[in-house]
Parts: sequence; structure tokens; C-alpha cells
Amino acid sequence: MGDLFGWLLTFFLLISLLSIIGYQLMCLADLQFDHSSPYDSATRINLSVVPEFVMQGVLCIAYLITGHWFMCLLSLPYLCYDIRLYRWRQHLVDVTEIYNQLNWEKKQRLIKLFYLIMLLISSLFWLLSTVGQDDDF
Repeated sequence: MGDLFGWLLTFFLLISLLSIIGYQLMCLADLQFDHSSPYDSATRINLSVVPEFVMQGVLCIAYLITGHWFMCLLSLPYLCYDIRLYRWRQHLVDVTEIYNQLNWEKKQRLIKLFYLIMLLISSLFWLLSTVGQDDDF
């Protein structure tokens, strides 16, 4: 039963990470189609970057605590990339350069989105296989 709760926890963490990335992509799309100003879009994106990084760290720690080593290894490159961005101070969107970096920022977040979708599918597979086991009886 504890394994099931571990998979549920990581499932909901992945869903929240996907929603943060989706929110950032929507802000970039609003900026691209001139529905918001560069300052508003950059502020909204920058406010959601650090919670995304923290949530990814919590996800990796949750995989380690619950003993899902393979899933931790799958999510580790994403965490290392986030740490590299944070250390080189490239994690925030610059208001003055946002139009020049718009395609790069969208591409970066789309890659993150597809990577998280792959993690979600594999996590969902393991969640359903854990539910299907009859170890408790």
C-alpha cells in the first residue's frame, strides 16, 4: 500500500510540473501573439521558474525515498539541467531580450513538456501495475 501512495505522490507532482510548464508556454504564446506586454509575460514566467525547479527536486527526492531508482535516474537529467541553468543565472527571462529569445524559450519548454509527458506515462504505467498486484491479500 505504501508503494501505491508513493506512485500517487509522484503522479501528482508530475501533473503539477506539467501545469507549470503549460502556464509558461501559454505566457510565451500570449507574448508571441501580442496579447500581453513583455514585462507582464517575463514577470509571470520568472515567478513560476523557481517553483518548477523546487518541484523537480522534490520529485527526484520522492523517487529516491520511495525506492524507485530507475525513475529517479530518468528524472535526474532534467534536474541537472535546471541546476545548470540556475548556477549560470540563465533561468530567468530577460524583459529586454524576450522577443529575441522567444523561439528558444518556447523550444526549451516544449522539450521539457515532452520529457515530463514521457515520465508521466511511465509513472502511470507503474502506478497501474502496482494497483493491479494482489500482494495485500
